[in-house]
Amino acid sequence: MKSALICGISGQDGGYLAAHLLGLGYRVVGTSRDAHASGFESLKKLGIYDRITIESMTLIDFRSVVEVLDRVRPDEIYNLAGQSSIAVSFAQPLETFQGIVMGTIHLLEAVRVLGLPSGLFNAGSSEIFGPIGDVPVNERSQLKPRNSYAIAKASALWQVAHYRDVYGIRAVTGILFNHESPLRPARFVTQKVVEGACRIAAGTQTTITIGDMSVRRDWGWAPETVVAMHRMLAMETPEDLIVATGKTYSLEEFVANVFETLGLDWTKYVVRDSSLVRPSDHSTGLADPSRAEQVIGWKARFSMPEVSRMMVEAKQSEKMLHTDSSQLLR
Repeated sequence: MKSALICGISGQDGGYLAAHLLGLGYRVVGTSRDAHASGFESLKKLGIYDRITIESMTLIDFRSVVEVLDRVRPDEIYNLAGQSSIAVSFAQPLETFQGIVMGTIHLLEAVRVLGLPSGLFNAGSSEIFGPIGDVPVNERSQLKPRNSYAIAKASALWQVAHYRDVYGIRAVTGILFNHESPLRPARFVTQKVVEGACRIAAGTQTTITIGDMSVRRDWGWAPETVVAMHRMLAMETPEDLIVATGKTYSLEEFVANVFETLGLDWTKYVVRDSSLVRPSDHSTGLADPSRAEQVIGWKARFSMPEVSRMMVEAKQSEKMLHTDSSQLLR
């Protein structure tokens, strides 16, 4: 039985990755700063909480990382922890940088010091490319990070490449474009729109306030994204890959799709507020994910229209997460 250690298991990706690996027969261990205090609601909604071992570990504490890795000695390590909200990173730049960069270095160094054969997957971000423009980015595109979160993710990517090239550690970074699911927290605009629209449809809310609706993103399906993470660690020759759908839509199109699924006209309920626009935001996210299909045989089946619809359907029927999570992992 293979074993996997998932750092950040309480988040959206951690939950779906855990479910995917359990389905493949893995022993799954997750980490939390305080294994006794965390609620692990995502794992409980997916019905897998009782099948996972939880270890207390703090990524910014090297001793804590070494102790857990030495005790678990996993075949695979997934670094999904750290600050995941770009909006929050503007208010907490130091915490964002430390959590992402130091956390990644500590995992890499612990693998090196302990001499573990573990493969390490590091969750990267499309934000490292900055303003993309009209040409889709690929793994060779220039990095132009424009915020604390992006700068930290770019640094972590280079650290992973350094340890792979110099120390021979089987480490890779998945350069992840936006990916959504019913487990997305409400602080993210996609879930904010879905939850708000469902409440409007139910008559318990009247409007939704949104910032710049012209931004364009590559919105994928999180349960598909985690499959790519796992496949990347199975590569014979490790390399960093872009994980995306290759299709880009505006936030306005996402909003329109959500309301259309509910039989509503979004223009009657959405209020625009310029104060919600992030500093240094870039308007477009264009990806060329062809290398992932070539190397690991992964290609997204779902893009924004399907993703928005599935999020609405799951929100309208919360029991879907409890009774048949396989529908969200198809």
